[in-house]
Amino acid sequence: MSLNDLHPGTRSVLNHHTLPRFEGETLFHRLARTLCEAECLPRKELYEAWEVARRVRRRARGAPVYDLAAGHGLLGWVMLLLDDTSPYAVCVDRAFPPCAAKIAAVLTARWPRLEGRVRYEVGDLRQLEITPPATVVSAHACGVLTDHVLSAAIAAGADVGVLPCCHALKRCDLGGVDGWVDGPLAVDLTRAARLRAAGYEVFTQSIPVEITPKNRLLIGRRVR
Repeated sequence: MSLNDLHPGTRSVLNHHTLPRFEGETLFHRLARTLCEAECLPRKELYEAWEVARRVRRRARGAPVYDLAAGHGLLGWVMLLLDDTSPYAVCVDRAFPPCAAKIAAVLTARWPRLEGRVRYEVGDLRQLEITPPATVVSAHACGVLTDHVLSAAIAAGADVGVLPCCHALKRCDLGGVDGWVDGPLAVDLTRAARLRAAGYEVFTQSIPVEITPKNRLLIGRRVR
């Protein structure tokens, strides 16, 4: 097995060859083995979803989950696995890859209690109306999409967790602090300040850089 095969940040697809990597009986290992059956998911996206979800779940539990700019929607599924008191998850994106259906099939087969509790909606998240209470999450919504996710969460008074990426410096708000720090960090600092100004308690964390160099996690918990 090559070093690349052992790396959590590889884009190699989980499949029957990678099953021996996940022999434990933790929830993570059971989830990984189940996703190997789908044979469509890059390994780094399993680790990203897991690391984001478990950190957000320390701050936000029980409410319906909205996974925005969801892609295959794995983050929404993991949020329910980590907290069964959330009644459902809604995954929203402009389109969903074929992998989404494969992930849904293997996860509901392994955990029948999830059947019917994750819904995929095709649409523009800027036009989405979220009914509170809710927890909004998004992993690697590119550029200003992360700002749209924050706008949707703030409008609903929802708890929120985002893992930004691909900072569009010409379109994102740098908050005037880019003279002190690099552009992407200026954008994320401004996002944190925006949440605080909107009445949120802010938590800044990171997931392991071995998974992704775009690893800053911003969590906002609405002060009630």
